[in-house]
Amino acid sequence: MELKDISYYLDLTKFQYRDLFENMEYVYDFIQRIPAYIDAHLKPGIYGKVMPGAFVGDNVYLGKGSVVQPGAWVHGPAIIGENCEIRHGAYVGAHTLTGDRVVIGHASEVGSAVFLNDSRAPHFAFVGHSVLGNFVNLGAGTKLSNLKVAFDNIKIQGQDTGLIKFGAIIGDYSSLGCNTVTQPGALIGKNVYSYPLGLIRGFIPSNRIVKVRSIQEEVEHDIVRKQ
Repeated sequence: MELKDISYYLDLTKFQYRDLFENMEYVYDFIQRIPAYIDAHLKPGIYGKVMPGAFVGDNVYLGKGSVVQPGAWVHGPAIIGENCEIRHGAYVGAHTLTGDRVVIGHASEVGSAVFLNDSRAPHFAFVGHSVLGNFVNLGAGTKLSNLKVAFDNIKIQGQDTGLIKFGAIIGDYSSLGCNTVTQPGALIGKNVYSYPLGLIRGFIPSNRIVKVRSIQEEVEHDIVRKQ
């Protein structure tokens, strides 16, 4: 399990805000840094396009070529890079930081999250207190759960992170199948692929396929449907 070296998960060489991840003791330390980091680097301004029917708060930077579609709400504080798509019905909550060519899609909710270049949460996703690496894709309905039902601190193989909220670190080029759920504190390496309907927990090393197989069974019945 890799808890010290963020480069195991992310190639930061082309990420404008790479210094967010510098001098961390543990790979999840960026979560506590995000609010102050955005406050220090945010220069509000709309340089992309906000379509009629969209809402963008005052404390938001929207880069050139980026589009916020009708029905989307970018709450802020947030920094959205260039040529990004914030699609219809998306909710971009506080402390969201993205690189370029990012997609936050229809009915997706994000907050306290970092999206590296070309990462995508295009349909019905939840991304909280997490980071998506370069070219990560979340299948429709994917949820990165960030809070335990008992509101306890999140532990990773017995190590207390000191965090009540921690979703997932998903490494570059990984792709999760539709309706995947990650449990709080999931660490997923680079080039990881998962079957649909997966429940992912703990540490997944790089270059793996996570296979979740359900068994389909057909049973004859004599039920008479009442009109």
